[in-house]
Amino acid sequence: MVKNAFISVISQEAKEENKGSVEFQVFSFTNKIRRLTSHLELHKKDYLSQRGLRKTLGKRQRLLAYLSKKDRIRYKELIDQLNIREPKTHKNSLS
Repeated sequence: MVKNAFISVISQEAKEENKGSVEFQVFSFTNKIRRLTSHLELHKKDYLSQRGLRKTLGKRQRLLAYLSKKDRIRYKELIDQLNIREPKTHKNSLS
């Protein structure tokens, strides 16, 4: 497991003053998700970590849904910055 592979998009000063912001919470959940994912690649039968991963994914999903409803621009910037969602492509189902 590589500990330095996690993202550090937010500067240290910004971390100290905005720990309650939605962006910081999504940032820390994303780090936790990536850490748990790499752990589960080595320990496939660690069911408690799998449960923790699912709970963290749900929390991050709820926060992102809240941010998307409140401020679409901040949501899109955060998604791009953390690179956590694939852009939706519309496929024409008739062709």
